[in-house]
Amino acid sequence: MISRYSRAEMAAIWSEQNKFALWLEVETLAMEAMVELGDVPASALESVRKKGAFEVDRILEIEKEVKHDVIAFLTNVAEHVGEDARFLHLGMTSSDLLDTVFAVQLTRASDLIISGVEKLMLAVKEQAYAHKHTLCIGRSHGIHAEPTTFGLKVAEWYSMLGRSKERLLAARTDIAIGAISGPVGTYAHLSPRVEELVCEKLGLKPAAVSTQIISRDSHAALFASFAGLAAVIERIAVEVRHLQRTEVREAEEFFSKGQKGSSAMPHKRNPILSENVTGLSRLVRSYAQASLENVPTWHERDISHSSVERVAAPDATIALDFMLARTHSIVSGLVVYPDNMKKNLELTKGLVYSGTLLVELAKRGISREKAYSLVQRNALATWDDLNSGDGNGPSFTERVKADKEVNALVSDSELDEILSLNRHVKEVDFVFERVFGESA
Repeated sequence: MISRYSRAEMAAIWSEQNKFALWLEVETLAMEAMVELGDVPASALESVRKKGAFEVDRILEIEKEVKHDVIAFLTNVAEHVGEDARFLHLGMTSSDLLDTVFAVQLTRASDLIISGVEKLMLAVKEQAYAHKHTLCIGRSHGIHAEPTTFGLKVAEWYSMLGRSKERLLAARTDIAIGAISGPVGTYAHLSPRVEELVCEKLGLKPAAVSTQIISRDSHAALFASFAGLAAVIERIAVEVRHLQRTEVREAEEFFSKGQKGSSAMPHKRNPILSENVTGLSRLVRSYAQASLENVPTWHERDISHSSVERVAAPDATIALDFMLARTHSIVSGLVVYPDNMKKNLELTKGLVYSGTLLVELAKRGISREKAYSLVQRNALATWDDLNSGDGNGPSFTERVKADKEVNALVSDSELDEILSLNRHVKEVDFVFERVFGESA
């Protein structure tokens, strides 16, 4: 399943080769705009188009001496272009190049992540419909609560992923901003038209104002959306991990032929994929904090943000891309055990219907406090039997049917309807229509 995702494509976005190729593209586009404005001779642009080239190793070699990556890059390109290279970077500052290219990289990385979310949502939707009416117990605080269906559980995953996608789309739009405005963003040495033309060719919008750098609040919003998506993925992973526990065993990750679960215990089938994405989620979330701390800078610009972004951007996007691929394989290959779900649903001998009985008794003319007391005394007696005896005592249903105060309010036939699954599954279609739409 992972092969369906472009992990190599994501890594390529952040490669040195791709970065410098984008630098050359932006510098060339800026020259095109300057030629259009009459500030640079067309012959110089033609020379750059024909001869413009670079070598990563050579750039890094020059950088060791000059201690400046953009100067090293321009020096290497000039070695290929010759005299006309003097028109490269004319009136620009390093951040014009760095921030505009960074925006291109982030938008392309975001597009891959959004595509990965969409593919995962399809897999989740398929599982939701496959188990739309597969009954299971709902849990709160890890304790049996009331009946639900596994399809409803999975539908929540779909809904969360959908919201994550919307946040990513908004952040992706916000981050698609370029700047070619000069040393402190005043366009002192070039026309704003250069910025407009470059951004148009790259699919970006010009920054409303740039102070040499593009403000990092938009970047922080993007990394926050990455963190939110990572948390949603972890939500799915944690659920799978709990369902795979031996005591629960309602679902588990696919265990392939020849796979080994433990070096010491041959019987083990561990939820390693879910545990893996849980750990990676922590890493991605940490970059949201770092990106927020990048927003404040000294005056118009410092480079305190730069070192953070060189690590955070490729790490977060590559990790998320991998997490989406891995979670897709978890969801699409998930092994579900409806019989175990049914067994767990019946494990507490009818206690899961206590809330329904409470509501019905409260409708019969007694106070809620009195109704709660009537239900709880029978529920606690059932719990005591389950916890301390051989478990062969009366069920919750049998106890309430034998309770004279309950009998005075509700007949046995009414209790049979109240203490059943019907009320808990009757609105499943309604929820599915709301989550997936009428056409689904």
